Amino acid sequence: MAAKIIDGKAFAARLRLRVGEEVALLNSRHGTVPGLAVVLVGEDPASRLYVRNKAKQTGEVGMASFKHLLDKDIGQHELLQQIEGLNRNPDVHGILVQLPLPAHIDANSVINAINPAKDVDGFHISNVGRLGTGQECMVPCTPLGCLMLLRDLHGNLSGKSAVVLGRSNIVGKPMANLLLKENCTVTVAHSRTRDLPEVCRDADILVAAVGRPEFVKGNWIREGATIIDVGINRVAAADLGDGETRIVGDVDYAECSTVAGAITPVPGGVGPMTIACLLANTVTACCRANAFDEPKDLVV
Repeated sequence: MAAKIIDGKAFAARLRLRVGEEVALLNSRHGTVPGLAVVLVGEDPASRLYVRNKAKQTGEVGMASFKHLLDKDIGQHELLQQIEGLNRNPDVHGILVQLPLPAHIDANSVINAINPAKDVDGFHISNVGRLGTGQECMVPCTPLGCLMLLRDLHGNLSGKSAVVLGRSNIVGKPMANLLLKENCTVTVAHSRTRDLPEVCRDADILVAAVGRPEFVKGNWIREGATIIDVGINRVAAADLGDGETRIVGDVDYAECSTVAGAITPVPGGVGPMTIACLLANTVTACCRANAFDEPKDLVV
């Protein structure tokens, strides 16, 4: 039986509608418009496209968008001054610095210069620590999106066996913490894990975030398991002609979709959730900054 397709694109569209409703309410009730500032250093084409999409969706939900495109040779001190200015700006409720940064910039110093309350990416060390200890914090957008899809599919996740494939600070580690908070039994697997296929076969839920195209095969999957594929990999597409490429995930979709109970496609699965959750985090940051009631059903 073919797996149920988890439609992240449709879920993200519904979330953006809810964000837009909350933005309109904040404006009508309090005269406040949530503002998101995105900082891009350099001219990486993929990063520029991603920033452009963020700015577009920010405007579509009625938020204020502050886009800062900086030269790739900017000094670290000057970049930190830019961030401090955004920290002080009361119209900016969320700050995102697009990664990766040029090699001469210390990314950790830049991330930790952001006011934690405005760190809508959830990467500041204070937010990382709060997430790890179960306290209120800004939650990283991609893991948050994954969790929302899982909750929507399963409801209560308590007691499920979850394997997170990948241990990055951006996805793997925060994903594991979120699943622990949901009372899952969590295993974090990685390149040094012994008998990786066998570990994955123990999972009721498998979150793949390793950045290796079609790495997870069908015989790694327990029958009926749920697969969340975070990977976005561009590979050569021999069937489309010379130089053409296609986007694939970290999971071999053709194989795994015949075994799994539910699976996210790539594209159209986790990807759209990341920006939608970024917008939702900005609304949350705005409410907290102004001591407004937070919308209780925005992030579920």
